[in-house]
Amino acid sequence: MTWRPEVPFNDLPPLPPALDIEPRSVLKATVGARAALATLAQAGRLLPNPNVLIHAVPILEAQASSEIENIVTTADELFKHVDTGGGDHATKEALRYRSALFAGVAALRERPLSARTAATICSQLQGTDMDVRSVPGTRIANPLTREIVYAPPEGAEVIRDKLAAWERFIHADDDLDPLVRMAVAHYQFEAIHPFHDGNGRTGRVLNILMLIEAGLLDEPILYLSRSIIARKNDYYRLLRAVTAEGAWIEWIHYMLDVVRESAESAVRKISAIRDCQEVIADRARAATPGGRDAQFLDVLFEQPYCRISGVVSRCDVSRQTASVWLHALVEAGLLLDVKVGRERLFVNHEFLEVLVRPE
Repeated sequence: MTWRPEVPFNDLPPLPPALDIEPRSVLKATVGARAALATLAQAGRLLPNPNVLIHAVPILEAQASSEIENIVTTADELFKHVDTGGGDHATKEALRYRSALFAGVAALRERPLSARTAATICSQLQGTDMDVRSVPGTRIANPLTREIVYAPPEGAEVIRDKLAAWERFIHADDDLDPLVRMAVAHYQFEAIHPFHDGNGRTGRVLNILMLIEAGLLDEPILYLSRSIIARKNDYYRLLRAVTAEGAWIEWIHYMLDVVRESAESAVRKISAIRDCQEVIADRARAATPGGRDAQFLDVLFEQPYCRISGVVSRCDVSRQTASVWLHALVEAGLLLDVKVGRERLFVNHEFLEVLVRPE
């Protein structure tokens, strides 16, 4: 078989690859990646309120994964509009990524990961029902030179057959390490390129779901896309090298490194969040009686932007009491009082700085 970038890759080989994809070097790398994931899972369980991560990390992942596809917004804008779905076009697009991730996690609680899950995720991302491509002519080109670098398989039935084979591979009863399986399956999904748009982001959501399904994560608290952005050129180069040269081992090493680096970074992030929580809780207790209310402190840290109405509903207090508590923290310098449209928001700016900085 001779692969040509301009010809639809209907001969995309099925999985598993026809070579040993777990040589000694890969197995050694899986040990490090799995240890980092185990440390992350344990650190997440030790947080007093795990919702801090469950709310925050998908926002950060949404921002970074969207940036890979040149949908550029900021984490600050996403946190600001997460409850309303507002903001500019890029912000709304990235917020749909968060919704897609949560939709995928919910689907995983109901049934095993599947091509149907992928369609659900992509539909959430695009804001419309998505089915496999049926119109020929999809080509992926270098954004600078416009040179065609890849032509995915064509024909709805061909694509469905390849997705069915992909699904069988991710649930195969064999001894393949789940991290290696995730790396291989991610390549295959991107190579199938089943939808007319949203494949990259859908594939990155599927990575997280595979780790949850394998028991390596409890919740979607791994932030893979920042590490991919840091080596974005390698990401695309190595995907294409698998297609052109069968360079599976280098690709698998790359993905294992991304998992390990992301997990280690997330552990450092959790440590920084805990330190920030302790400092702000002490200062809040000194500033207002509300600082002794555990629910109030949870509201301040589940998202860096909060509203009076959110404090009212969570803490079962009057609007006046909630306003007094929040304004006391503004006076103490713990929160910023900002107006967005007709809304007044209170920003836990020190927490926001911890969330968005690189670890």
